[in-house]
Amino acid sequence: MEILDTVRKAMEGALAKGKEKGLDILDNLKAIGITNQRETTVIWSRSTGKPYYNAVVWMDSRTSSICRHLEKQHPEGGRRFVSTCGLPIHPYFSATKILWLMEHVPEVKAGVESGDALFGTIDTWLIWNLTGGLNAEEPVHVTDCTNAARTMLMDLTTLQWHEPTLKDLGIPRSILPKIISNVELIGKVSEDWPFAGIQLAGCLGDQHAATLGQQCKAGEAKSTYGTGCFIVLNTGEQIVPSNHGLLTTISYKLGPDAPTNYALEGSIAIGGAAVQWLRDNLGIIKSSSEIESLAKTVNNTGGVYFVPAFSGLFAPWWRDDARGVLVGITRYTNKAHIARATLESMCYQVKEVLTSMKADAGNIEATVGGEFLLRVDGGATVNNLLMQLQADLLGSPVVRPVDIETTALGAAYAAGLAVGVWTKEQIIEQGAVQEAPTVFHSQITDDERNKRCLSWNKAVERSFGLAELDF
Repeated sequence: MEILDTVRKAMEGALAKGKEKGLDILDNLKAIGITNQRETTVIWSRSTGKPYYNAVVWMDSRTSSICRHLEKQHPEGGRRFVSTCGLPIHPYFSATKILWLMEHVPEVKAGVESGDALFGTIDTWLIWNLTGGLNAEEPVHVTDCTNAARTMLMDLTTLQWHEPTLKDLGIPRSILPKIISNVELIGKVSEDWPFAGIQLAGCLGDQHAATLGQQCKAGEAKSTYGTGCFIVLNTGEQIVPSNHGLLTTISYKLGPDAPTNYALEGSIAIGGAAVQWLRDNLGIIKSSSEIESLAKTVNNTGGVYFVPAFSGLFAPWWRDDARGVLVGITRYTNKAHIARATLESMCYQVKEVLTSMKADAGNIEATVGGEFLLRVDGGATVNNLLMQLQADLLGSPVVRPVDIETTALGAAYAAGLAVGVWTKEQIIEQGAVQEAPTVFHSQITDDERNKRCLSWNKAVERSFGLAELDF
């Protein structure tokens, strides 16, 4: 319910801001796109419209014991569903969150059994409410294929719910939304919301929206730096299984009859959230923007390495028994070294994911002078030191667009495509006109890079098996 409230405030704020700039938004707005953090799970009552319980957020690890149980049931262990959905068994994904809610919340169990319960990730919850919810003549209970791909329940080949998986897990098909593409007419905003009567016409999970916003074609990759870090490589119309700890997922599907673009993804749970931890928990900085100037007061980390495994490690390790470690501390260590090590922790994790992508996908398309480049976006990319450290540790150019909010841009592209504001060729093939990006190039040697990465890997190993430490 808080999310609905903040969405309403955001819509009202956008209208107010447009009026301040002299824009006639309501008379000129053609369509609205939605993008959301994925996996977060909501189960609500179709008869009251109210959630039975709080949303279980994507990085919530409460379902670890359920995951262990599912792994022990099958000879393939954590990979028992990978061939169908591209995902390992992990607390990250929606299916185990649904199971937890069904097991631990009596109201959810009763609602599922009576047929009153509806499941959705945040896109589904928003669409259902924005289009009228229980007051609608025909309530709109849908999800797009990129969000559905993160539940562990969708067949990547058919883009439909996989009945054998549902049967294995005991999740009834009746609670699940209809799966649609990323570009199609969904429904109109109801009268009790701002933008009433405007068509909802595009929907993508946040990382897929950023991939579209960055105009990534087959062979191109982007990394979004937000709460976590998410690296997506568009593999075109080919489903590429991963043998190196990545997720096989969907890049985007730009219409009901359009071909599906698939992807390899590396999901990193803690990116910018580690900077927030320095600010809110340790008080080392007063605002997130201060970390760059503090980290610049030292030339290196002084041998300190920080592994922010606050809720385990995601790709490519998938260790939910890991916990955060800060290693290499001496009396010489100060808060600037810790700040710099925090920035570097994001960069090391992104490098590990890209190394795995190259191993899984073979040749990633070279796009600048024979060099692979990484497109970046998200709030943390305003930090120039972070971007330079990323280029140093990759040994490849890092390209930052002028508009770093490419997630919102991708949702707008999808909505515009659905109502004919522009064509796929204008967005993907020709590339929408944007200002020249900022490009960061590596400034360290291969030898230095390799030594630092070796030290990082030692630190990562120290983080394993710490989840059961006593308080």
